[in-house]
Amino acid sequence: MKRNIFRTCVLGLGLLSLASCDDPMDELTSLIYDRVFSPIDFEARSITENSVKLQWVKSEGADTYTIEIFADDSLTFEGEPVQTITDITEAQIPYTVSNLVYDTKYSARIMAIDADDADRNSKWHGVYFRTAAQQIFNNIPESSISDRSVTVTWPAGEEVTRITVTDANTGAIVINKDLTAEEIAEGKAVVNGLTPETSYTIKLYNNDKERGSKSFKTIIDLNGATTVSPDEDFGALLEAATDGQVFALYGGTYTIAGENGGAGNAQIKKNITIKGIYPTNLPTIKGRFQLDDGASLSLNQIILDGADNESTDQAFNYKTEGATYDVLDVQNCEIKNFGKGLIYLNVASTINKVTFNNCLIHNIECDGGDFFDSRKGRINETNLTNSTIYASATARDFIRMDDASESMGGGTPIINIKNCTIDGVANASSKRLLYVRYVGNVINWENNLVTNTEAMFSNQSKTSVPTFKNNIYFNTPNLKSIVEKGNLFTDDSATWDVDPKYQDTANGDFTVTNEDVSSKGVGDPRWL
Repeated sequence: MKRNIFRTCVLGLGLLSLASCDDPMDELTSLIYDRVFSPIDFEARSITENSVKLQWVKSEGADTYTIEIFADDSLTFEGEPVQTITDITEAQIPYTVSNLVYDTKYSARIMAIDADDADRNSKWHGVYFRTAAQQIFNNIPESSISDRSVTVTWPAGEEVTRITVTDANTGAIVINKDLTAEEIAEGKAVVNGLTPETSYTIKLYNNDKERGSKSFKTIIDLNGATTVSPDEDFGALLEAATDGQVFALYGGTYTIAGENGGAGNAQIKKNITIKGIYPTNLPTIKGRFQLDDGASLSLNQIILDGADNESTDQAFNYKTEGATYDVLDVQNCEIKNFGKGLIYLNVASTINKVTFNNCLIHNIECDGGDFFDSRKGRINETNLTNSTIYASATARDFIRMDDASESMGGGTPIINIKNCTIDGVANASSKRLLYVRYVGNVINWENNLVTNTEAMFSNQSKTSVPTFKNNIYFNTPNLKSIVEKGNLFTDDSATWDVDPKYQDTANGDFTVTNEDVSSKGVGDPRWL
């Protein structure tokens, strides 16, 4: 129904008849037509590489709608439209526009149409969108990624012109490569000049239009590294290692042979590094490590599994009396299924630094020892960061550091526990997360999510009050209690009794589904 406003002009507003009162007044009516309202809430949705769904609220009085599409445009609507669609009915809302070009800026505008009077058509109402880029890159297999190059493929003969590679951490374009006619015809290119152990995004273009994008990470630096396959005797290679040697392991299982057919002990006497080559196919080492003579050990992208060990001893056991060890550096690893604990120092020796970062550590039973266990020596700096520890030390202490200050010449052990998810650890009311008795210790406890434990913080007078910051606790009754449970201190800055609602703990998935928890950025970042 058209909305016509009839106005009768009487005195001073139009033409009047000045006949006598007996004469009827001439009916002079001026018709003013209202314009149909422009469609509101005009939006571009469900954008693909070649289509867009346009949504709007119907206009009262509109018979149909007209849409114009402008390419390479940002709401200027200059030039001629590449598509004009007419006679769109109310029943067709939302309307899908097809036959668009990938990775292109478009402006769309809509007009509500009065079929009887074009003068009543609405004004134009516009929206901007960009079609999605294409994805014609094939998946990049591990075998196509090296330490300094990557090989990428796409359907042969496609219209493409260049490749860019962007550092995923900095956002900087590090490679801008024009493709040769041979590469285009074959659908394959090798990109060199990359940096080892770096995450990249590679994109394929036809001039300025994106036709493919993939992310990858270069493997470890193989320059000077000893590459090892699962069919080699890895234990023998470790025994014969030279100082500073780097072992690069392909995916598979490496068993350090024991004396009775099971997994045994790798004795480390040199400063060595063991790395997995591919971040998506981590090698599994079955066995444990004994460190002697001040050796240092670095692990990266390794699964260390103690399930088949002939001994229940700790994953890392320090044995040489009076030695000074430099570092134990464990990055991006999974450590599981050890009987007595994770690390054991029961000799009068010094370890300068122990670091576990971005690790999954679980099912460390601690039957006969504590999780981190320093009895007679000193660890100058202990770092447990960005990691998840669960189902471990069910009836033992989490961090144990006995007082050896007199025999070790004093010192100030520093313990940093930051950005960790700790679940079901030291789960007994008499046990402690911090059983630290070394005189003068410094403890930093920050951004941790601690759940499902009956442990207290500490009942030892020598345990320094930690620097607490931004921690969350759930189902941890004795961490909050103080005197009545023997707990010497609590975390006054914490958020208490908020359930993170983990996704699937039975299968090791600690994804936080409670947004009130995840929004605080607390715990292992991989689950947030």
